[in-house]
Amino acid sequence: MILTKAQYDEIAQCLVSVPPTRQSLRKLKQMFPSQSQATLLSIFSQEYQKHIKRTHAKHHTSEAIETYYQRYLNGVGRNGTAPVLLELANEVDYAPSLMARIILERFLQEHEEMPPSKSVINSMLRDPSQIPDGVLANQVYQCIVNDCCYGPLVDCIKHAIGHEHEVLLRDLLLEKNLSFLDEDQLRAKGYDKTPDFILQVPVAVEGHIIHWIESKASFGDECSHHAYLHDQFWSYWNRFGPGLVIYWYGFIQELDCNRERGILLKACFPTDIVTLCHSIA
Repeated sequence: MILTKAQYDEIAQCLVSVPPTRQSLRKLKQMFPSQSQATLLSIFSQEYQKHIKRTHAKHHTSEAIETYYQRYLNGVGRNGTAPVLLELANEVDYAPSLMARIILERFLQEHEEMPPSKSVINSMLRDPSQIPDGVLANQVYQCIVNDCCYGPLVDCIKHAIGHEHEVLLRDLLLEKNLSFLDEDQLRAKGYDKTPDFILQVPVAVEGHIIHWIESKASFGDECSHHAYLHDQFWSYWNRFGPGLVIYWYGFIQELDCNRERGILLKACFPTDIVTLCHSIA
Protein backbone atom coordinates (compact mmCIF):
# COMPACT_ATOMS: atom_id res chain seq x y z
CA MET A 1 0.00 0.00 0.00
CA ILE A 2 1.68 3.18 -1.22
CA LEU A 3 0.41 6.39 0.43
CA THR A 4 1.05 10.00 -0.44
CA LYS A 5 2.58 12.14 2.28
CA ALA A 6 -0.80 13.84 2.74
CA GLN A 7 -2.57 10.49 3.22
CA TYR A 8 0.05 9.38 5.73
CA ASP A 9 -0.18 12.65 7.67
CA GLU A 10 -3.96 12.27 7.89
CA ILE A 11 -3.58 8.85 9.50
CA ALA A 12 -0.75 9.99 11.79
CA GLN A 13 -2.78 13.01 12.94
CA CYS A 14 -5.60 10.71 14.05
CA LEU A 15 -3.13 8.84 16.27
CA VAL A 16 -2.06 11.89 18.28
CA SER A 17 -4.88 11.67 20.79
CA VAL A 18 -5.58 7.92 20.93
CA PRO A 19 -4.06 5.44 23.42
CA PRO A 20 -1.95 2.56 22.03
CA THR A 21 -4.59 -0.13 22.47
CA ARG A 22 -6.13 -2.77 20.23
CA GLN A 23 -9.46 -0.92 20.55
CA SER A 24 -7.80 2.18 19.07
CA LEU A 25 -6.49 0.11 16.17
CA ARG A 26 -10.00 -1.17 15.45
CA LYS A 27 -11.31 2.40 15.41
CA LEU A 28 -8.49 3.41 13.07
CA LYS A 29 -9.50 0.65 10.67
CA GLN A 30 -13.08 1.96 10.70
CA MET A 31 -11.82 5.45 9.91
CA PHE A 32 -9.60 4.26 7.03
CA PRO A 33 -11.35 1.17 5.64
CA SER A 34 -9.42 1.27 2.36
CA GLN A 35 -6.09 0.71 4.17
CA SER A 36 -4.99 -2.79 5.13
CA GLN A 37 -4.92 -3.83 8.77
CA ALA A 38 -1.21 -4.63 8.52
CA THR A 39 -0.36 -1.19 7.09
CA LEU A 40 -2.36 0.62 9.77
CA LEU A 41 -0.79 -1.49 12.54
CA SER A 42 2.71 -0.70 11.27
CA ILE A 43 1.97 3.04 11.11
CA PHE A 44 0.24 2.88 14.50
CA SER A 45 3.26 1.21 16.10
CA GLN A 46 5.85 3.49 14.49
CA GLU A 47 4.01 6.69 15.42
CA TYR A 48 3.63 5.52 19.01
CA GLN A 49 7.33 4.65 19.22
CA LYS A 50 8.18 8.18 18.05
CA HIS A 51 5.98 9.54 20.82
CA ILE A 52 7.66 7.34 23.44
CA LYS A 53 11.13 8.44 22.31
CA ARG A 54 10.10 12.09 22.63
CA THR A 55 8.76 11.62 26.17
CA HIS A 56 11.11 8.89 27.42
CA ALA A 57 13.37 11.13 29.51
CA LYS A 58 10.64 12.57 31.72
CA HIS A 59 9.61 9.09 32.88
CA HIS A 60 13.15 8.24 33.96
CA THR A 61 13.94 11.06 36.33
CA SER A 62 14.54 9.91 39.91
CA GLU A 63 11.45 11.86 41.00
CA ALA A 64 9.21 10.20 38.39
CA ILE A 65 10.52 6.72 39.18
CA GLU A 66 9.92 7.18 42.91
CA THR A 67 6.44 8.59 42.29
CA TYR A 68 5.50 5.65 40.07
CA TYR A 69 6.91 3.13 42.54
CA GLN A 70 5.01 4.58 45.50
CA ARG A 71 1.81 4.66 43.46
CA TYR A 72 2.38 1.03 42.55
CA LEU A 73 2.90 0.05 46.19
CA ASN A 74 -0.18 1.97 47.31
CA GLY A 75 -2.26 0.47 44.51
CA VAL A 76 -1.37 -3.17 45.10
CA GLY A 77 -1.68 -2.54 48.84
CA ARG A 78 -5.34 -1.76 48.28
CA ASN A 79 -5.95 -4.49 45.69
CA GLY A 80 -3.13 -6.74 44.52
CA THR A 81 -5.16 -8.29 41.69
CA ALA A 82 -6.20 -4.98 40.08
CA PRO A 83 -4.20 -3.97 36.97
CA VAL A 84 -2.37 -1.24 38.88
CA LEU A 85 0.72 -1.00 36.67
CA LEU A 86 -1.27 -1.18 33.43
CA GLU A 87 -3.63 1.58 34.54
CA LEU A 88 -0.71 3.70 35.74
CA ALA A 89 1.04 3.34 32.38
CA ASN A 90 -2.11 4.34 30.51
CA GLU A 91 -2.70 7.28 32.84
CA VAL A 92 0.77 8.78 32.35
CA ASP A 93 0.81 7.86 28.63
CA TYR A 94 3.75 5.48 28.74
CA ALA A 95 4.17 2.02 27.23
CA PRO A 96 3.01 -0.67 29.72
CA SER A 97 6.09 -2.86 29.15
CA LEU A 98 8.41 0.06 29.75
CA MET A 99 6.53 1.00 32.91
CA ALA A 100 6.87 -2.60 34.07
CA ARG A 101 10.63 -2.38 33.50
CA ILE A 102 10.88 0.80 35.62
CA ILE A 103 8.98 -0.72 38.53
CA LEU A 104 10.79 -4.06 38.33
CA GLU A 105 14.20 -2.38 38.39
CA ARG A 106 13.16 -0.22 41.35
CA PHE A 107 11.79 -3.25 43.21
CA LEU A 108 14.98 -5.26 42.69
CA GLN A 109 17.15 -2.34 43.77
CA GLU A 110 15.26 -2.32 47.05
CA HIS A 111 15.19 -6.07 47.66
CA GLU A 112 18.48 -7.33 46.19
CA GLU A 113 22.00 -6.77 47.53
CA MET A 114 23.45 -6.03 44.08
CA PRO A 115 21.94 -3.74 41.42
CA PRO A 116 20.10 -5.89 38.84
CA SER A 117 21.88 -6.46 35.55
CA LYS A 118 20.19 -5.72 32.24
CA SER A 119 20.23 -9.42 31.34
CA VAL A 120 18.43 -10.34 34.58
CA ILE A 121 15.78 -7.67 33.97
CA ASN A 122 15.25 -8.83 30.38
CA SER A 123 14.96 -12.45 31.49
CA MET A 124 12.32 -11.58 34.10
CA LEU A 125 10.34 -9.54 31.58
CA ARG A 126 10.39 -12.47 29.15
CA ASP A 127 9.33 -14.84 31.92
CA PRO A 128 7.64 -12.99 34.83
CA SER A 129 7.48 -16.22 36.86
CA GLN A 130 11.16 -15.54 37.67
CA ILE A 131 10.22 -12.37 39.57
CA PRO A 132 10.59 -13.11 43.31
CA ASP A 133 7.29 -11.41 44.18
CA GLY A 134 4.05 -12.97 43.00
CA VAL A 135 2.05 -9.75 42.97
CA LEU A 136 4.65 -7.89 40.93
CA ALA A 137 5.03 -10.88 38.60
CA ASN A 138 1.30 -10.74 37.84
CA GLN A 139 1.42 -6.96 37.33
CA VAL A 140 4.33 -7.25 34.92
CA TYR A 141 2.59 -10.06 33.03
CA GLN A 142 -0.52 -7.90 32.58
CA CYS A 143 1.62 -5.11 31.15
CA ILE A 144 3.47 -7.40 28.74
CA VAL A 145 0.37 -9.05 27.25
CA ASN A 146 -1.54 -5.77 26.91
CA ASP A 147 1.25 -3.83 25.21
CA CYS A 148 0.83 -3.86 21.44
CA CYS A 149 3.93 -1.78 20.62
CA TYR A 150 6.70 -2.71 23.11
CA GLY A 151 7.93 -5.63 25.19
CA PRO A 152 9.28 -9.16 24.68
CA LEU A 153 6.02 -10.50 23.25
CA VAL A 154 5.90 -7.76 20.60
CA ASP A 155 9.61 -8.31 19.86
CA CYS A 156 8.98 -12.02 19.22
CA ILE A 157 6.05 -11.25 16.92
CA LYS A 158 8.05 -8.68 14.95
CA HIS A 159 10.98 -11.08 14.59
CA ALA A 160 8.67 -13.84 13.37
CA ILE A 161 6.95 -11.53 10.86
CA GLY A 162 10.31 -10.30 9.58
CA HIS A 163 11.54 -13.87 9.12
CA GLU A 164 8.27 -14.87 7.43
CA HIS A 165 8.69 -12.16 4.80
CA GLU A 166 12.33 -13.07 4.20
CA VAL A 167 11.22 -16.66 3.56
CA LEU A 168 8.49 -15.36 1.24
CA LEU A 169 11.05 -13.32 -0.70
CA ARG A 170 13.40 -16.32 -0.92
CA ASP A 171 10.58 -18.46 -2.32
CA LEU A 172 9.69 -15.81 -4.90
CA LEU A 173 13.31 -15.56 -6.02
CA LEU A 174 13.51 -19.34 -6.37
CA GLU A 175 10.22 -19.35 -8.28
CA LYS A 176 11.75 -16.88 -10.75
CA ASN A 177 14.91 -19.07 -11.02
CA LEU A 178 17.10 -16.21 -9.83
CA SER A 179 20.45 -17.16 -8.31
CA PHE A 180 21.28 -15.39 -5.06
CA LEU A 181 23.33 -15.39 -1.88
CA ASP A 182 21.47 -14.85 1.37
CA GLU A 183 22.56 -12.96 4.47
CA ASP A 184 24.05 -16.02 6.17
CA GLN A 185 26.07 -16.98 3.11
CA LEU A 186 27.38 -13.44 2.76
CA ARG A 187 28.42 -13.28 6.41
CA ALA A 188 30.23 -16.59 5.99
CA LYS A 189 32.22 -14.86 3.24
CA GLY A 190 33.26 -12.15 5.68
CA TYR A 191 30.74 -9.39 4.95
CA ASP A 192 29.61 -7.63 8.12
CA LYS A 193 26.76 -5.46 6.80
CA THR A 194 24.69 -7.10 4.10
CA PRO A 195 21.25 -6.93 2.49
CA ASP A 196 18.95 -9.92 2.76
CA PHE A 197 19.78 -11.17 -0.74
CA ILE A 198 22.52 -10.47 -3.30
CA LEU A 199 21.60 -11.45 -6.86
CA GLN A 200 24.43 -13.37 -8.50
CA VAL A 201 23.18 -12.16 -11.87
CA PRO A 202 21.65 -8.65 -11.80
CA VAL A 203 18.08 -8.06 -13.00
CA ALA A 204 16.19 -5.04 -14.28
CA VAL A 205 13.04 -3.73 -12.57
CA GLU A 206 11.13 -0.88 -14.22
CA GLY A 207 14.24 -0.02 -16.20
CA HIS A 208 16.56 0.01 -13.18
CA ILE A 209 19.41 -2.47 -12.62
CA ILE A 210 19.11 -4.37 -9.33
CA HIS A 211 22.02 -6.15 -7.61
CA TRP A 212 20.48 -6.72 -4.18
CA ILE A 213 17.08 -6.90 -2.43
CA GLU A 214 16.24 -5.94 1.13
CA SER A 215 13.01 -7.08 2.83
CA LYS A 216 11.31 -4.78 5.36
CA ALA A 217 8.18 -6.12 7.06
CA SER A 218 7.05 -2.61 7.98
CA PHE A 219 5.67 0.62 6.55
CA GLY A 220 8.31 2.98 5.18
CA ASP A 221 7.74 6.35 6.81
CA GLU A 222 10.13 9.31 6.67
CA CYS A 223 11.82 8.63 10.00
CA SER A 224 12.46 4.91 9.50
CA HIS A 225 13.39 5.22 5.82
CA HIS A 226 15.93 7.98 6.37
CA ALA A 227 17.48 5.94 9.20
CA TYR A 228 17.66 2.86 6.96
CA LEU A 229 19.23 4.93 4.17
CA HIS A 230 21.92 6.17 6.52
CA ASP A 231 22.56 2.92 8.39
CA GLN A 232 22.00 0.30 5.68
CA PHE A 233 20.90 1.15 2.15
CA TRP A 234 23.66 3.54 1.11
CA SER A 235 26.22 1.13 2.56
CA TYR A 236 24.75 -1.64 0.43
CA TRP A 237 24.77 0.64 -2.62
CA ASN A 238 28.39 1.60 -2.00
CA ARG A 239 29.49 -2.03 -1.70
CA PHE A 240 27.18 -3.91 -4.06
CA GLY A 241 25.69 -1.34 -6.42
CA PRO A 242 22.02 -0.36 -6.97
CA GLY A 243 19.30 -2.35 -5.23
CA LEU A 244 15.65 -2.80 -4.35
CA VAL A 245 13.92 -2.34 -0.99
CA ILE A 246 10.54 -4.01 -0.47
CA TYR A 247 8.40 -2.40 2.23
CA TRP A 248 5.76 -5.12 2.47
CA TYR A 249 3.30 -2.89 4.34
CA GLY A 250 3.74 0.09 2.04
CA PHE A 251 5.62 3.37 2.11
CA ILE A 252 5.21 7.10 1.54
CA GLN A 253 5.25 7.67 -2.20
CA GLU A 254 7.49 10.73 -2.05
CA LEU A 255 10.28 8.67 -0.45
CA ASP A 256 10.84 6.76 -3.68
CA CYS A 257 13.07 9.57 -4.93
CA ASN A 258 16.45 7.80 -5.18
CA ARG A 259 15.76 5.57 -8.18
CA GLU A 260 18.22 7.36 -10.43
CA ARG A 261 20.84 7.18 -7.68
CA GLY A 262 20.35 3.42 -7.30
CA ILE A 263 17.75 2.63 -4.60
CA LEU A 264 14.31 1.53 -5.75
CA LEU A 265 11.29 1.12 -3.45
CA LYS A 266 8.43 -1.32 -3.95
CA ALA A 267 5.52 -2.47 -1.79
CA CYS A 268 5.52 -6.00 -3.21
CA PHE A 269 7.69 -8.37 -5.18
CA PRO A 270 8.03 -6.94 -8.71
CA THR A 271 6.22 -8.76 -11.49
CA ASP A 272 8.16 -7.21 -14.38
CA ILE A 273 11.62 -8.57 -13.65
CA VAL A 274 13.89 -8.68 -16.70
CA THR A 275 16.77 -11.15 -16.43
CA LEU A 276 20.06 -9.87 -17.81
CA CYS A 277 21.62 -12.61 -19.92
CA HIS A 278 25.31 -12.68 -20.75
CA SER A 279 25.98 -12.80 -24.46
CA ILE A 280 28.19 -15.62 -25.75
CA ALA A 281 30.96 -14.62 -28.12
